[in-house]
Amino acid sequence: MMNLTAYQQMLSGELYNASDPELVALRHKARSFLQVYNQAINNKAVQAAILQQLLGKAGENIHIEPPFFADYGCHISTGKNFYANFNCVFLDCNYINIGDNVMMGPAVQLYAATHPLVAAERIAGPELASPINIGNNVWIGGGSVICPGVTIGDNTTIGAGSVVVKDIPANVLAVGNPCRVVKTI
Repeated sequence: MMNLTAYQQMLSGELYNASDPELVALRHKARSFLQVYNQAINNKAVQAAILQQLLGKAGENIHIEPPFFADYGCHISTGKNFYANFNCVFLDCNYINIGDNVMMGPAVQLYAATHPLVAAERIAGPELASPINIGNNVWIGGGSVICPGVTIGDNTTIGAGSVVVKDIPANVLAVGNPCRVVKTI
């Protein structure tokens, strides 16, 4: 059986060592891009060029207000007409897939990263990650947190300040901590 690299383990949802030199180098590369991006506040052309290099896929007509933070960037895929307001954090230790016509308020946090629940395992240092999938025509209100492994269906609105810990279906309004469906749209 072939041994997986830490990078392969991370993307396959297995425990992995985030201190692996390959992963550290990839995070440093992303932070270099993001430093320039976050300082280019009046230069949309520079920001657009950086997003094309940083993200795994950058759809047409996307804008992310600085400051913006990500772990790797290359695991983030956006559709067309994507907007994220100020101070968003995307921990893309696994894939974060964002559909078309998605809007996010300020300080939205997408966490593909997680840690073991058993204290002894957590203290030993390995991490875990699960993908996040956000459908088309989704609005995520400011200050919301989307947790690892969550899928949000098409045409759904997530209310401000929500903590989304499980999948949310299409065509609903969902709010709260934990986030729950309160209305079908």
